Amino acid sequence: MSKSHFGLIGLGVMGENLVLNAERNGFSSVVYNRTYAKTEEFLKGRGAGKNIQGATDLKDFVDKLEHPRRILMMVKAGAAVDAVIDQISPYLEEGDLLIDGGNSDYQDTERRVQQLESKSFGFIGMGVSGGAKGALEGPSMMPGGTKSSYDAIESLVSTMAAQVEDGPCVTYIGPGGSGHLVKTVHNGIEYGIEQILAEAYDLMKRVKGMTGVEMADVLGQWNATEELSSYLVEITEVCLRTKDPEDGADLVEKIMDQAGQKGTGLWTVVTALQMGASVPTIYASLNGRVMSSMKQQRVHAESILNGPPVKDFDLGRPDDAMAPLMDAVVLSCVASYAQGMELLRIASNDLDYSLNMPAIAQIWKGGCIIRSRLLKRIQDAFKINPQLENLMIDPWFADQVNRRLPGLAKVVSGAAEAGVPVPCFSSTLDYINSYRTARLPQNLVQAMRDCFGSHTYKRVDKEGSFHTEWLD
Repeated sequence: MSKSHFGLIGLGVMGENLVLNAERNGFSSVVYNRTYAKTEEFLKGRGAGKNIQGATDLKDFVDKLEHPRRILMMVKAGAAVDAVIDQISPYLEEGDLLIDGGNSDYQDTERRVQQLESKSFGFIGMGVSGGAKGALEGPSMMPGGTKSSYDAIESLVSTMAAQVEDGPCVTYIGPGGSGHLVKTVHNGIEYGIEQILAEAYDLMKRVKGMTGVEMADVLGQWNATEELSSYLVEITEVCLRTKDPEDGADLVEKIMDQAGQKGTGLWTVVTALQMGASVPTIYASLNGRVMSSMKQQRVHAESILNGPPVKDFDLGRPDDAMAPLMDAVVLSCVASYAQGMELLRIASNDLDYSLNMPAIAQIWKGGCIIRSRLLKRIQDAFKINPQLENLMIDPWFADQVNRRLPGLAKVVSGAAEAGVPVPCFSSTLDYINSYRTARLPQNLVQAMRDCFGSHTYKRVDKEGSFHTEWLD
């Protein structure tokens, strides 16, 4: 068999689907997995009859690739990526290119780019979003590294990516670890929206006593609007409509209330703290998952800690898309996107990534988990002002905030009185109210800091730094 254009290491679900995507689009491929039995199983199953060959070891794998070699690694982030790089490097030659398609920490990718390019190898850190179906049919891809390395794979990834009205959902993100940083922030936004929809579900169920079908009907109305039409709203409707085949009850009610996570939400929050970006809605979603993991403690605490009885309050009418609740969902989703984009803007400046914000919004419009109609508005906002400090001050988004803020406040206050936790809704309300307040009470914080630690403070009426002997 002739040499292949594209190589894949790691035949997990994502790896399998990506190589099938590449082969379907005309790129001959060779695959390698740490256990050859998995390779054989794939070649006899989903890979049968396709222009895909297997390799028994890494030397065999490299030998079956045409020059320059283009190799996608789909292995677990962290030490596993470094191990594969160490094992394959002796077989690579100048100009060969490694691509890390997993969810790696962008700082690890920075290190790997420098390490491999010092050996004249190319390295791309590429975020891939879309789940198993997206990987097969067309994901959103976020590649970062040197521009010459991206140029070597542009035809491949542009063909494999999801396609929307203004092009493929892939672009050169920028140098170093920029691709993986953008994917990390994508996942942080995803965490936020998932928790937001979960809070809306919880209110409809516990406050209004709605069935899965009744809640799904509301989600269906939301998905027909410009503000909320999205993949996550679409699949939430599906989840709420799905019945347990054993007894016909709502399947979602049979699922344990403990959410998993793979680290990217945490990385988003840590990066934001390090860079001075405010991401309270995203942080609240991360904390929601942490709190959910404390199942035994929560069960015990419920018998000890008293709260108000859950009582009915105005969430709107189902036949009117539950307008106040929709207001809360829209503004919280806007806040999640706004916080993610603000973090990317700050990181772009701090790390000299020169991120193209409209292009990032464009490649998220198809294939990825956070794809939505709202991204067209986000793309337009950053086209008008590439240095837009916060999405909420764009005229279209500002109008959304001004019209929907009363509804969000009504939902948060009602939930507080009913004892129903709504961390993302609450954090979003505080975020918006803080952002629109010209003078916050941190002047008192500065006074306290100077009082106990002589940290000094600035004045509103004079230039310079000042210190007061507060405790004479």
